[in-house]
Amino acid sequence: MVRAAGEPHGRGKRLIVDDRFRAELELCDRWGIPHSLFRGAGDGRWTARDREKALAYRDYLRTVCPQCGTRYDDWDHGGADEAEDAYAVTVQRCVGCQVIGEKQDELQQNGDLHGKKIALIPAAVAAAMETERELNEQQWAARRAARESE
Repeated sequence: MVRAAGEPHGRGKRLIVDDRFRAELELCDRWGIPHSLFRGAGDGRWTARDREKALAYRDYLRTVCPQCGTRYDDWDHGGADEAEDAYAVTVQRCVGCQVIGEKQDELQQNGDLHGKKIALIPAAVAAAMETERELNEQQWAARRAARESE
Protein backbone atom coordinates (compact mmCIF):
# COMPACT_ATOMS: atom_id res chain seq x y z
CA MET A 1 0.00 0.00 0.00
CA VAL A 2 1.41 3.38 -0.99
CA ARG A 3 1.21 6.18 1.54
CA ALA A 4 -0.33 9.48 0.40
CA ALA A 5 2.08 12.40 0.14
CA GLY A 6 2.34 14.34 3.36
CA GLU A 7 0.52 11.65 5.37
CA PRO A 8 2.27 11.05 8.69
CA HIS A 9 3.44 7.60 9.67
CA GLY A 10 4.90 5.95 12.75
CA ARG A 11 4.68 6.68 16.45
CA GLY A 12 3.12 10.03 17.28
CA LYS A 13 1.41 10.46 13.91
CA ARG A 14 -1.79 11.62 15.63
CA LEU A 15 0.20 14.48 17.18
CA ILE A 16 0.99 15.76 13.70
CA VAL A 17 -2.55 15.76 12.32
CA ASP A 18 -4.74 16.32 15.41
CA ASP A 19 -4.42 19.86 16.75
CA ARG A 20 -6.78 19.25 19.67
CA PHE A 21 -4.93 16.13 20.81
CA ARG A 22 -1.64 18.02 20.60
CA ALA A 23 -3.14 20.89 22.64
CA GLU A 24 -4.37 18.41 25.28
CA LEU A 25 -0.92 16.83 25.59
CA GLU A 26 0.66 20.29 25.77
CA LEU A 27 -1.52 21.09 28.79
CA CYS A 28 -0.81 17.69 30.36
CA ASP A 29 2.92 18.34 29.92
CA ARG A 30 2.64 21.82 31.44
CA TRP A 31 0.55 20.61 34.38
CA GLY A 32 2.45 17.33 34.87
CA ILE A 33 -0.66 15.18 34.72
CA PRO A 34 -1.49 12.03 32.75
CA HIS A 35 -3.71 12.40 29.70
CA SER A 36 -6.28 9.99 31.17
CA LEU A 37 -6.76 12.33 34.15
CA PHE A 38 -7.10 15.31 31.81
CA ARG A 39 -9.81 13.44 29.92
CA GLY A 40 -11.62 12.64 33.20
CA ALA A 41 -11.07 8.90 32.92
CA GLY A 42 -8.13 8.43 35.24
CA ASP A 43 -7.41 8.56 38.94
CA GLY A 44 -4.13 10.43 38.59
CA ARG A 45 -1.89 7.38 38.17
CA TRP A 46 0.12 7.15 34.96
CA THR A 47 -1.02 4.23 32.83
CA ALA A 48 1.18 2.59 30.20
CA ARG A 49 -0.89 4.42 27.56
CA ASP A 50 -0.37 7.77 29.34
CA ARG A 51 3.38 7.16 29.37
CA GLU A 52 3.38 6.28 25.67
CA LYS A 53 1.50 9.49 24.87
CA ALA A 54 3.90 11.56 26.98
CA LEU A 55 6.92 10.01 25.28
CA ALA A 56 5.37 10.50 21.84
CA TYR A 57 4.72 14.16 22.70
CA ARG A 58 8.34 14.57 23.80
CA ASP A 59 9.51 13.00 20.54
CA TYR A 60 7.16 15.26 18.57
CA LEU A 61 8.54 18.37 20.31
CA ARG A 62 12.05 17.35 19.31
CA THR A 63 11.00 17.67 15.66
CA VAL A 64 9.65 21.20 16.10
CA CYS A 65 11.87 24.23 15.55
CA PRO A 66 11.97 26.21 18.80
CA GLN A 67 12.16 29.47 16.88
CA CYS A 68 9.40 29.24 14.27
CA GLY A 69 7.36 26.27 15.56
CA THR A 70 7.37 24.31 12.29
CA ARG A 71 8.67 20.85 11.51
CA TYR A 72 11.06 19.95 8.71
CA ASP A 73 8.45 17.66 7.16
CA ASP A 74 5.96 20.56 6.94
CA TRP A 75 7.99 22.06 4.07
CA ASP A 76 8.23 21.09 0.42
CA HIS A 77 11.77 19.93 -0.25
CA GLY A 78 11.41 19.70 -4.02
CA GLY A 79 10.52 16.04 -4.50
CA ALA A 80 7.83 14.97 -6.95
CA ASP A 81 5.75 13.34 -4.22
CA GLU A 82 5.93 16.26 -1.81
CA ALA A 83 2.85 18.24 -0.82
CA GLU A 84 2.77 22.01 -0.80
CA ASP A 85 4.27 23.86 2.14
CA ALA A 86 1.99 23.83 5.17
CA TYR A 87 2.76 27.46 6.02
CA ALA A 88 2.77 30.84 4.34
CA VAL A 89 4.73 33.83 5.59
CA THR A 90 2.77 36.69 7.09
CA VAL A 91 3.85 39.86 8.80
CA GLN A 92 1.98 41.33 11.71
CA ARG A 93 2.88 43.94 14.24
CA CYS A 94 2.66 43.33 17.96
CA VAL A 95 2.45 46.71 19.66
CA GLY A 96 3.70 45.22 22.93
CA CYS A 97 6.86 43.88 21.27
CA GLN A 98 7.29 47.20 19.48
CA VAL A 99 7.12 49.13 22.77
CA ILE A 100 9.58 46.73 24.41
CA GLY A 101 11.96 47.09 21.45
CA GLU A 102 11.77 50.87 21.59
CA LYS A 103 12.58 50.83 25.33
CA GLN A 104 15.51 48.47 24.68
CA ASP A 105 16.83 50.83 22.00
CA GLU A 106 16.48 53.80 24.38
CA LEU A 107 18.33 52.05 27.19
CA GLN A 108 21.00 50.79 24.79
CA GLN A 109 21.66 54.34 23.56
CA ASN A 110 22.05 55.47 27.17
CA GLY A 111 24.40 52.54 27.84
CA ASP A 112 22.07 51.37 30.59
CA LEU A 113 20.75 48.03 29.29
CA HIS A 114 23.03 45.54 31.05
CA GLY A 115 21.22 43.38 33.58
CA LYS A 116 17.82 44.89 32.86
CA LYS A 117 14.75 42.95 31.84
CA ILE A 118 12.00 44.82 30.09
CA ALA A 119 8.45 43.55 30.50
CA LEU A 120 4.90 44.75 30.12
CA ILE A 121 2.61 44.93 33.15
CA PRO A 122 -1.01 46.09 33.28
CA ALA A 123 -1.36 49.87 33.63
CA ALA A 124 -3.41 49.46 36.83
CA VAL A 125 -0.59 47.42 38.41
CA ALA A 126 1.97 50.04 37.34
CA ALA A 127 -0.19 52.80 38.87
CA ALA A 128 -0.55 50.85 42.12
CA MET A 129 3.21 50.29 42.27
CA GLU A 130 3.83 54.02 41.72
CA THR A 131 1.35 54.93 44.46
CA GLU A 132 2.98 52.46 46.84
CA ARG A 133 6.42 53.89 46.08
CA GLU A 134 5.19 57.44 46.70
CA LEU A 135 3.58 56.42 50.01
CA ASN A 136 6.80 54.73 51.12
CA GLU A 137 8.79 57.86 50.25
CA GLN A 138 6.35 59.99 52.24
CA GLN A 139 6.61 57.66 55.23
CA TRP A 140 10.43 57.76 55.13
CA ALA A 141 10.37 61.54 54.83
CA ALA A 142 8.00 61.79 57.82
CA ARG A 143 10.22 59.50 59.91
CA ARG A 144 13.32 61.52 59.01
CA ALA A 145 11.58 64.73 59.92
CA ALA A 146 10.42 63.25 63.23
CA ARG A 147 14.00 62.12 64.08
CA GLU A 148 15.46 65.50 63.15
CA SER A 149 12.96 67.34 65.34
CA GLU A 150 13.83 65.26 68.42
